[in-house]
Amino acid sequence: MVGKKYRVLSGMRPTGALHVGHLKSVIEEWLSFQEGGNNCFFLVADLHALTTDWVDSKSIRKNSLEMVKDWLAAGISPEKSVIFLQSDVPEHAELFTILGMITPMGLLERNPTYKEALEEFGNREKLLNLGFFSYPVLQAADILLYKAEKVPVGKDQIPHIEIARDIAEKFNRIFGNIFPLPEPVLSESPKILGSDGRKMSKSYNNAIFLTEDINRITEKIMTYMTDTARKTRKDPGEPERCPLYTLHKVFSPKNDREYVESGCRTASIGCIDCKKVLLKNMLPEIENFQSKRRELEKSDDSVIDVLREGRKKAKEVAQATMEEVKKAIFG
Repeated sequence: MVGKKYRVLSGMRPTGALHVGHLKSVIEEWLSFQEGGNNCFFLVADLHALTTDWVDSKSIRKNSLEMVKDWLAAGISPEKSVIFLQSDVPEHAELFTILGMITPMGLLERNPTYKEALEEFGNREKLLNLGFFSYPVLQAADILLYKAEKVPVGKDQIPHIEIARDIAEKFNRIFGNIFPLPEPVLSESPKILGSDGRKMSKSYNNAIFLTEDINRITEKIMTYMTDTARKTRKDPGEPERCPLYTLHKVFSPKNDREYVESGCRTASIGCIDCKKVLLKNMLPEIENFQSKRRELEKSDDSVIDVLREGRKKAKEVAQATMEEVKKAIFG
């Protein structure tokens, strides 16, 4: 990140253990902004977690602390970035309420995430509630409250950022130019596939979790799906068809990637050989992460301190924004 410094906001819902997809596609993108000297805010989206996990809400706080431990072990620094709980800053809910007054129902009904949920789940009570329907408005409040200019997100979140831009434009048009229009930033990391060839996801039970036992990770890699067109050891394969190769793209250096690409296409190496090369590169990185995380597991106090300090910094910015918003609306 050379040149202009940006106000950056991103976050994750605390819904369970993080996997290598989170590390390589999300957290490393955050690190690039952080180390580039940008003004970064990273929020634990515990209010967003309630949209689908309200039945098991007592687990959200524990999951939040565990997730922040993962962030810290991966290099997100409370000295360089603001790390905080969404629910610790009431201004999120306050701005959400105000933005909701100017957000057309049709805009939310056209949201692809909501439309897909309708098709998949029908009227299932756990999912199709007002919170889930209005999720993009709360997300817009998260972003606009800190006047974020850049928002690192996954591809599936792009429609939500577009909604946030629409809401910001309408607010600015009605009440005055308060909010910059946020721009989504997609990770440069390639899509990482799980052990069954689908997108890596906890819900698919196909993920490599960052805190898993190293022996268990090794077992998973050794049974990982490869190019299904390669029926025997003598058959040439195609790395771009291979789910395992998506891990090589984010863990293995160029010379090792070239070695497995050539070896696969010429059948000079087998899938087991390919997996061993991956493990050589992948395991030391995960072991290093786990070593740092073990220091954080001794007590929750240090993590609570990080969130307490983050709350102070986030709230200072949030309060200033809300003063502007109220003055623009009410005079």
